[in-house]
Amino acid sequence: MAISFENALGIHEQALHLRAKRAEVLANNLTNADTPGFKARDIDFKSILKGQMSIGSQPMVATNSRHFGAGATALVSPELLYRNPLQPSLDGNTVEEQVEMSRFAQNTLDFQASLQMLNGKFKGLKNAIKGDI
Repeated sequence: MAISFENALGIHEQALHLRAKRAEVLANNLTNADTPGFKARDIDFKSILKGQMSIGSQPMVATNSRHFGAGATALVSPELLYRNPLQPSLDGNTVEEQVEMSRFAQNTLDFQASLQMLNGKFKGLKNAIKGDI
């Protein structure tokens, strides 16, 4: 029986792509922090991931609290949403540098966690192929 990377890796590969796209969006916000009228954007990672996990022909059943869902398909292009600022500037710019920096840092940590999860999956596949289970 052939091993499918999509089945073996789950949604982790697509999550990395989405995290990378979100990093671009947040970096663009920070770059334009002093641009009059610039509107901060973001990606709602959680809702996209939740929507992707509900797609598929197989129902996701976790038999252990540490299990992740299976049968994920490729992530769609994320919709860029406008951020509602706590205190917009007088020039109409909605970028709040501290908020953007915090979200960028959290996204970086989340990216690293997803990368470690993928790395673990590849190590498991390598061990299975070599017979080192």
